[in-house]
Amino acid sequence: MRKNAFHNYLDNEVLTAHPLRLVQLLYRGALDSIASARRHLKLGEIRARSRAITKAMRIVTELARSLNMDEGGEVSRNLARLYGYVLRLLMKANSEQSDAPLAEAERLLGALAEAWDSAAQDSTAQENASAPVSEEDYEPLSCAY
Repeated sequence: MRKNAFHNYLDNEVLTAHPLRLVQLLYRGALDSIASARRHLKLGEIRARSRAITKAMRIVTELARSLNMDEGGEVSRNLARLYGYVLRLLMKANSEQSDAPLAEAERLLGALAEAWDSAAQDSTAQENASAPVSEEDYEPLSCAY
């Protein structure tokens, strides 16, 4: 029952999330999967490591598929190349059972996740700055002496 409540909460968060938040969730999922793969690699748990890498690959693939090449221009093209590189690192890590490619993929996606987090903070700050001002935002003034 408790697990079901968590899944309901997560489903609701995803279904109602702003697109920027969805990107953040995808990065978090990919990074969590890579960290899990690294743990399983150290423990020699081949099947669990492979599942974690496959999950990370699916997430990175979804990130790549969500790029808008028409509107994103060079940024989208650069991200597409970077996602392709990360996918190759993940495949290499899985086939060679090696930690170094996982560490590099984690570092690259971590840097991108930080950039998206910063963009989300900037977006929130801009939304707050342009929010309409209401009467509750000000204390009443008295003109009486």
